[in-house]
Amino acid sequence: MTAPPVNGALGNGVPVSIVIVSRNRPEALRRCLAGVGQLQYAPFEVIVVADPAGIAAVRDLPFTDALKLVDFDTANISVARNLGIAQAAGEVVAFIDDDAVPEPQWLRHLMAPAAQPDVAAMTGFVRGRNGISFQYRARQLNALGEPEHLDVDAETPSVLLPSPSRAIKTEGTNMAFRRDVLADLGGFDPAFHYFLDETDLNMRLARAGHATAIVPLAEVHHGFAANQMRSANRVPRDLYDIGASWAVFHRKHLPEQDRAAQWAHLRAAERRRLLRYLVSGGLEPRDVTRLLHRLDRGHAEGIERVIGNGAVPREAHSAFRPFPACLRRSVAMFTRPIKLAKDRAKAAKRAESGEIVTLFNLSPTALYHHVAFDPINAIWLQTGGIYGKSSRDEAVFRLTRREDRLKKEVRRVARQRGFSDDYCR
Repeated sequence: MTAPPVNGALGNGVPVSIVIVSRNRPEALRRCLAGVGQLQYAPFEVIVVADPAGIAAVRDLPFTDALKLVDFDTANISVARNLGIAQAAGEVVAFIDDDAVPEPQWLRHLMAPAAQPDVAAMTGFVRGRNGISFQYRARQLNALGEPEHLDVDAETPSVLLPSPSRAIKTEGTNMAFRRDVLADLGGFDPAFHYFLDETDLNMRLARAGHATAIVPLAEVHHGFAANQMRSANRVPRDLYDIGASWAVFHRKHLPEQDRAAQWAHLRAAERRRLLRYLVSGGLEPRDVTRLLHRLDRGHAEGIERVIGNGAVPREAHSAFRPFPACLRRSVAMFTRPIKLAKDRAKAAKRAESGEIVTLFNLSPTALYHHVAFDPINAIWLQTGGIYGKSSRDEAVFRLTRREDRLKKEVRRVARQRGFSDDYCR
């Protein structure tokens, strides 16, 4: 059973430069780019700032010649992002992490508010590793730089202005900025090697009075892949740059008399987080001591770091290089566990022919749902039970007909994936 495809055209949108920074995660980078290859938007270009392993990993992709590749192998995400901005010739610069995959309609939704000239930044929602739950939705930053929940419409973009006590939070793996605004603000501050880099930029955006659009339907799936700071299960490996970044942030955005108390508050919160991992078995007692020591050392070093030297060129170093995006039909295929292998092969063939394919594999159970992008076959796979949950607010078990549940799941992701309205009604 297959749902009808979406109809339409890619259109002629605002030129966008997508910057992807990658280090020590070549396979994640390939997966991200496989998803980027299905984006239904034009025109956009892709700039990859990566270490030698990452550069080598993308050399054999079918669209390698369309990529702008920047070799960079230093653990400083702000410098890496500024190098990407320097090559970005689009009117808007978008950012996605290497361990994330965008929904096919990501850029189309994210760029919709760019038609309003007063909108300087855009951000979307981020789903977690199960492809269902949200990691991040709408958030704002208080005067201390701490994120707080923000109520917005769950479907339509909200254009928000900052206030003296708040900035609008953009999510680092799903955000975009007008290039001229980035140039005016000096790009990302290299003093933030890791963590708080976009938070600092958000505070500076707010200080300049710029509006930010929160676009719920502009979704990416974020994996939280392992890096030198954390394991794949998000257990901390090192807190040095966390401490350093907070020290830099406080120097830039907090009155001097408030810094010591806020640091004590944050350090206590980090200790409580480590103790939770200790209780759950992720850390040993000696790890807690070591990590707190690294946090303190980083904070002391951050107090001495040079700040504010992140200038980016007003004109791009290279001409716009359009990614060969093409209009693709978005189709839904439905299978059962006993037929999964056979139908997965069929789905892969359809994806190879140029379609965006979502394969729904639902069993007669109450299993929770899971959504993942398969980079090898370039298909979206949703698994779970006919009676199971696909959002947190649903009942653990809900009796329903198979056909009704399949229609419901197609409708749930229709605008992100690009399914036709005829099928979703």
